[in-house]
Amino acid sequence: MTVPATGNPRPDSFRIGLVQMPCGGDTEANRRAALDGIRAAARLGAGIICLQELFASPYFCQTEDARCFDLAEGIPGRSTELCAALARELGVVVVAPVFERRAAGLYHNTAAVIDAGGELLGQYRKLHVPDDPQYFEKFYFTPGDLGYRVFDTRAGRIGVLICWDQWYPEAARLTALQGAEVIFYPSAIGWLSADDEEERRAQHAAWQTVQRSHAIANGVYVAAVNRVGHEGDPNGGLRFWGRSFICDPAGRVVAEAAGDGADVVVAECSRTLIERQRRDWPFLRDRRIDTYAPLSRRFLDDPAGDSGAGGG
Repeated sequence: MTVPATGNPRPDSFRIGLVQMPCGGDTEANRRAALDGIRAAARLGAGIICLQELFASPYFCQTEDARCFDLAEGIPGRSTELCAALARELGVVVVAPVFERRAAGLYHNTAAVIDAGGELLGQYRKLHVPDDPQYFEKFYFTPGDLGYRVFDTRAGRIGVLICWDQWYPEAARLTALQGAEVIFYPSAIGWLSADDEEERRAQHAAWQTVQRSHAIANGVYVAAVNRVGHEGDPNGGLRFWGRSFICDPAGRVVAEAAGDGADVVVAECSRTLIERQRRDWPFLRDRRIDTYAPLSRRFLDDPAGDSGAGGG
């Protein structure tokens, strides 16, 4: 069988890394810790390295406080410029999630994607913004307006979604359909002080399971990087559970961080495995795109009249 030429193909394998860390009130110290984590991941061979959500500051969304808007920065700005310089020095791709100041009174929860030469390829702005106890993000962040995006970096084609986005299969699907080989999920998720041990186990299991399911359903690698440690009120606050992980297109966890401190996670990704998984489990082939129009509705109040579904 003759296979059409496709130019210069990339190597079959590439390595990705995640930098998990606690955050304190000193933004420069947080940035230094993140840069140290990038260096550590690069030493382990990672060519694409992702930092956690809002890595330069504590998770300020536990309260509604207008003074926290002072933490926002432009893109380019201090955090992205530091990451770009290190990306250029090490020859690695960096995903840098920041509190973006777009204009006066207009802020986003954003991930900047910096290529291995230090070039800013673009950014993804978080689309699903929560408003829950101690996650008061709607006070701070305007929902993203760039849509779901992928970035063709020197090391691989990647998609980035942020934290609350990770619960939505539509977001993962639309990212995968654009050719992402890896979907990164920088996150800030933890337990409330009132959560008992059973509830904590259930929450963590749900968090990991839903992201592993995105890997399986789309035939891609998924990499979730979470912050770690207690933040906020010493008698309340949030305990971020860490446990950053990478899973392969079959949903198998191939690398996982600890839950009690800073860690760097690195795993090798295989384009051959992506191809094989999609051949063996051809979900993209068998999608019934003619039946999915109702997904654009908030809720189907009259399923019989709104289904628009064809036969099986």
